[in-house]
Amino acid sequence: MKKPGSKIPPFAALFSSSTRGTTVVQPNEVEELVDIDRVPRETSGGAEADLAFLSILSGEENPLVEKTVPAAPEAPARSVMDTMDESTPLASQLAHETRRRERLSHRQLPKPPHTRYLTISNQKGGVGKTTTTVNVAAALAAAGLNVLVVDIDPQGNASTALGVEHHADVDSIYDVLINDMALADVVAPCPDLEHLVVAPATIHLAGAEIELVSMVAREQRLRRALDQYAKHRESTGLPRLDYVFIDCPPSLGLLTVNAFVAAREVLIPIQCEYYALEGLSQLLKNIEMIQKHLNSDLVVSTILLTMYDGRTNLAAQVAAEVREHFPNQVLQAIIPRSVRISEAPSYQQTVITYDPNSTGALSYLEAAAELAERG
Repeated sequence: MKKPGSKIPPFAALFSSSTRGTTVVQPNEVEELVDIDRVPRETSGGAEADLAFLSILSGEENPLVEKTVPAAPEAPARSVMDTMDESTPLASQLAHETRRRERLSHRQLPKPPHTRYLTISNQKGGVGKTTTTVNVAAALAAAGLNVLVVDIDPQGNASTALGVEHHADVDSIYDVLINDMALADVVAPCPDLEHLVVAPATIHLAGAEIELVSMVAREQRLRRALDQYAKHRESTGLPRLDYVFIDCPPSLGLLTVNAFVAAREVLIPIQCEYYALEGLSQLLKNIEMIQKHLNSDLVVSTILLTMYDGRTNLAAQVAAEVREHFPNQVLQAIIPRSVRISEAPSYQQTVITYDPNSTGALSYLEAAAELAERG
């Protein structure tokens, strides 16, 4: 404890690290070393110089010299994640999403060695087929890949979400299947994404199921149209398509059969509820029939869990059961229930362009990246 009247500042010890390991000269040793009276006054520079000289010898500070406090060392650069408090559920979720975005920002999606044809199908309605089609396609197109979306659902919801006109007077995929119109005369560019083109659907597709029954090679018509379109792009100098996504209606009619024959892969979105599991078994049986009789190259390559609600045990149980039965097909990315995903089509946009910072957009970006990296 500092004695009253001492000239040593109370916090001097905090800044005296530079004097550690040095010899401190005691006052009685000063007389043996230097005789101050023998130093000429004109040499010492007067009383001020004497005081400075004594302070140097005694180790005390000179009161006439302005004290300089050394600057505190600069703290190392810290990221946002180092300063984020994760003590609350909301903060923990924000921190988790920030890490996911950082991982995505460093990923460069590879171009496939050849065009990948994927059919998005599930005979159960309301599981997120169209939503998955447009958002995965938009995510890949935003990454610079060339994507075609073929909408063969008579409802035309994929065309709506991608901002493409699909009223009754528009040339559509119906004209390709029934009237042998070239697909190149039907496709329209997506206004929000440069690398995305769409073959729209119109209400006329509702009657296409009946009209296709009497046609020759009725199951092959979409595949032939896609092959001709690929040759057209090559002959006109357009870049090769990297992905073709076919959005199917929630049924197993001739339109869906055309999609299965035209594709090489099947992407199945599964809602995290019990009814979705029931429909999956029937869908797999129909795919086996297509493999045996019409398209031996068709494989179920991808399963995506959608509408996941982490607050319920049922969603976790369904997800665990699907992963157990299809460990190699199920993507690690899971699509949660999201208001932004539902809002986006009302603005004729995908969630990727409507709100790219939302949780739904982040999940679909992860799903698209995983799909691309799997090859």
